[in-house]
Amino acid sequence: MSNLLPSFSPFLLLLLYLPSCPPDFNYTDGCEGEAAEDGKSHDGSETLPYIDESPTMSPQLCASQEPDRLSPTPAVSLLAGGDFEKGLEMKKLVLSGFLASEEIYINQLDALLLPMKPLKATATTSQPVLTMQQVETIFYKIQDIFEIHKEFYDALLPSIQQWDEKVTVGHLFSKLASQLGVYKAFVDNYKIALETAEKCSQANSQFQTISENLKVKGPKDSKDCTSISSMEGKFICVCDLLKHTPKDHPDFPLLQDALRISQNFLSSINEEIDPRRTAVTTPKGEARQLVKDGFLVEVSESSRKLRHVFLFTDLLLCAKMKKTAVGRHQQYECKWYIPLADLTFQTLDETDSCPSIQVLPEYEIEEMKMKISVLKNEIQKEKKAPKGQSRVDRLRKKMNEQESWLLLHSPTIPFRIHNKHGKSFLFLLSSDYERSEWRESIQKLQKKDLQACVLSSVELQLLTSSCFKLRTVHNIPVTSNKDDDETPGLYGFLHVIVHSAQGFKESANLYCTLEVDSFGYFVSKAKTRVFRDTMEPQWNEEFEIELEGSQYLRILCYEKCYDKSMLNKDDNEIVDKIMGKGQVQLDPQTVQSKNWHMDVIEMNGIKVEFSMKFTSRDLSLKRTPSKKQSGVFGVKINVVTKRERSKVPFIVRQCIEEVEKRGIDEVGIYRISGVATDIQTLKSAFDTNTKDMLVMLSDMDINAIAGTFKLYFRELPEPLLTDRLYPAFMEGIALSDPAAKENCMKHLLRSLPDPNLMTFLTLLEHLKRVAEKEPVNKMSLHNLATVFGPTLLRPSESEITKAQHIMSASDIWSHDVMAQVQVLLYYLQHSPITFDELKRNTLYFSTDV
Repeated sequence: MSNLLPSFSPFLLLLLYLPSCPPDFNYTDGCEGEAAEDGKSHDGSETLPYIDESPTMSPQLCASQEPDRLSPTPAVSLLAGGDFEKGLEMKKLVLSGFLASEEIYINQLDALLLPMKPLKATATTSQPVLTMQQVETIFYKIQDIFEIHKEFYDALLPSIQQWDEKVTVGHLFSKLASQLGVYKAFVDNYKIALETAEKCSQANSQFQTISENLKVKGPKDSKDCTSISSMEGKFICVCDLLKHTPKDHPDFPLLQDALRISQNFLSSINEEIDPRRTAVTTPKGEARQLVKDGFLVEVSESSRKLRHVFLFTDLLLCAKMKKTAVGRHQQYECKWYIPLADLTFQTLDETDSCPSIQVLPEYEIEEMKMKISVLKNEIQKEKKAPKGQSRVDRLRKKMNEQESWLLLHSPTIPFRIHNKHGKSFLFLLSSDYERSEWRESIQKLQKKDLQACVLSSVELQLLTSSCFKLRTVHNIPVTSNKDDDETPGLYGFLHVIVHSAQGFKESANLYCTLEVDSFGYFVSKAKTRVFRDTMEPQWNEEFEIELEGSQYLRILCYEKCYDKSMLNKDDNEIVDKIMGKGQVQLDPQTVQSKNWHMDVIEMNGIKVEFSMKFTSRDLSLKRTPSKKQSGVFGVKINVVTKRERSKVPFIVRQCIEEVEKRGIDEVGIYRISGVATDIQTLKSAFDTNTKDMLVMLSDMDINAIAGTFKLYFRELPEPLLTDRLYPAFMEGIALSDPAAKENCMKHLLRSLPDPNLMTFLTLLEHLKRVAEKEPVNKMSLHNLATVFGPTLLRPSESEITKAQHIMSASDIWSHDVMAQVQVLLYYLQHSPITFDELKRNTLYFSTDV
């Protein structure tokens, strides 16, 4: 049965090998310059073939169009003038050619569907050609794909027939891109469908005859119809349309979204079918392929070791890089290997010993991040200085050491594997995403009929030596290993709305987590609420995520487990099941916009819809006073306390009370983002002094209350510790003499206005009580200082503007944040300070301000 399914393979090839267009969408047309003639660009790389599909290929289109309006004018003549009319004509030509290829594709699909109905009809009779299950397997999703393209074609055709400058088509491409999940299901089933069709053809002569009559040729009636080049035009068309669409045209953002969604989907497909995999031949003549490799932290002899782990089709090999002399080739040394036939993930028995995991205090990790940020800024300055290269090299070496240290000591998520013969190994990962990827890759290979293998010393040495050439991950993910022209990532705040998900096969308790990369590893930043007993969760929750040089956003979808018997013995936490996971690249050109960008992540048949927009760090530094002085947000603290006739604002007292009542044991309290819409609801309620405020607080998610609390301090028109005293705080924390520092820091507190001081002391005592629960909530004093320090001390916009005459916003951030954190940490680590001690002549309960 070789003739039925290969006819849909062109679209499969399209999905697997669709080229990605660069952000500016200026790919070589193939008709510009001599270099393109031989298929090479000016830099020697291969370019895409120029696709000139005239509308005359479609009889239906030719019959319905005026010849002068659809003449296949050469692209060069259209581009020469560069004016609006010619650009519009080029756009129409691109669409017409695309429509012609769509018609051919629809006809191919229609031909494939012809025998499906009679085959289904006979499946229920006493003499079926195929069983119903076989029919559904072979023709899986073909009907859906046909309907998607037929609907698209029928909607696009009138737009070209009635072409003018007001015609928009972006929404059609956007909708087409949003339905890519159907192709993922088709691709996942393709191999099974092919095998089923082959078996049925061999066993049933009737079906063999049907399949032979279904051989569908392309427009050239040649093998080219199944080649990559003949089908590349599907979404290259979007690149062409963008190229000839003005940025202020309504189509432009929709076409951008369509391209981005399709690229993200296709990159996820390519991750599963990686053309870089290379096979090595064993002495027995068998092929052993490298499936996956990467750097992992192994706990060995109670200490952390950085390993390069290689997953082959039949075994897992753990290696370390040998130290070699200068000029010598790098080599790997095998530490151990496990045949996949002997590998299990079973948890340890209660009696088994668990290696102690060395976990450093959080403040040491945060301090190292600050040091790395300072080094990055120093390197950038030295690059601009004349003859500063030697110092740059020294700084890079130092930063490499610090980033490597961070990668080694930051992961905490256990990933344990076992050998059936009793040996177990423990890795630490930074993200549940990586743990799931490794586990799934291994389990997928274990579904095959694997035989346990034992390698001789020579075989092991040969395999380990081959790892250097086979590896796909060449360097540990640190900044110093990146080229200077690589994107540095985004710094600031990413706003993400997780809308909904669909594609679940049965009802479950579902939630999503969001991760972003930071300093070479991924960190969990936010979590939606659990949507109970549903197949179509509608979260519609917004989060604000701080980015520190981030380039990727990951979304993981979980099924919540409430069964306390399902404990993971490694970390004593209930294990929730990952239903799907996916990631998107944070493209600065796309994300840095005032508008929201909707996107879709496809994951194991599940589709998660979300939107995002980005606020750069220099904009996020601003404090904007509120125009309405009747509220509390953006209003000076002395105005609020005088109105309320209190020393500490009501919002501060109530949020502290609520967090200490039901959030003090919450893991990551003040670090995990609350839902932005809930925070805005609370903000509005506090501003309007809603009567049922207390009832609303008791019903609201605790992370939203914590987020509202942080937002209040961030939106103060002047920081709690005041602009006037900010330089003195920076100088005081830098003093080296302990006695002098204590006198200075106490004097500065004494200089604060009473409402500011009372609020600060109240906050200090609260944060200390939160830190007392660190074993449960994982929030140390340093963690809390990192969260609140910049919020309480960050200068207002006028002060930042003054400072920017001296250094850039990023310089201010990296240098000042470290000092801001240290100021708050100093007071948190200090013995309790009372208001009476600092203000002996002030009545503690005075209502005067």
